[in-house]
Amino acid sequence: MGEHVLPGNPPIQLTLRHSARARRISLRVSSLDGRVTLTLPPGVRESEALAFARDKEGWLRTHLASHPGTLDVRHGTELPVEGRPLVIAAGTGRSVRAEAGRLLVPGAEADCAARLRGWLRALARTRLAQASDRYAAVLGRPYAGLAVRDTRSRWGSCSARGTLSYSWRLVMAPPEVLDYVAAHEVAHLEEMNHSRAFWAVVERLHGPFDGPRRWLRRNGPTLHRYRF
Repeated sequence: MGEHVLPGNPPIQLTLRHSARARRISLRVSSLDGRVTLTLPPGVRESEALAFARDKEGWLRTHLASHPGTLDVRHGTELPVEGRPLVIAAGTGRSVRAEAGRLLVPGAEADCAARLRGWLRALARTRLAQASDRYAAVLGRPYAGLAVRDTRSRWGSCSARGTLSYSWRLVMAPPEVLDYVAAHEVAHLEEMNHSRAFWAVVERLHGPFDGPRRWLRRNGPTLHRYRF
């Protein structure tokens, strides 16, 4: 892995990645955070790959212009919590609290992002544990453990041992979306696949789920734009 800047207005940060599996030079713009990755197959020099990136600069800037971009979490940032947009502001006391359309964060502004990340993780764990417990009880199958992480590739997973893992960023989505993901992962305790039988279990646990599933497909990437 390496870094390079493509000059221009604005300059474009490129992450260079060498891949033994790649057959050709490729450029990828992440739908989550707009990160640009330039992949090099074996035997290709960096100068050749960078020339390829320069040739594709117009395409690259068009894609980046359509990306919502990242948002640094600080005072004044509007941040969704359980589907409600709240404006981050300075608070007093020891705890983060939501009040009158604001998210009040005590302490120095330099610590705001870290405090909010910890608060959101804790809130996510509580909500996901509640939902997972509820669905596991209906299913009649206990899960082995529960973890929350900042995963980029998936919203949840269920291991062969029955451990449920979730992205804590789900707590920023509307509650019905978080509930759907919990039902989805708990359903894997019975069906470790995505067969028709699996989706029947999800519907038995959650009820109709097209709405929250569609929301996640359309809006899920925006939850990754907030940089803590």
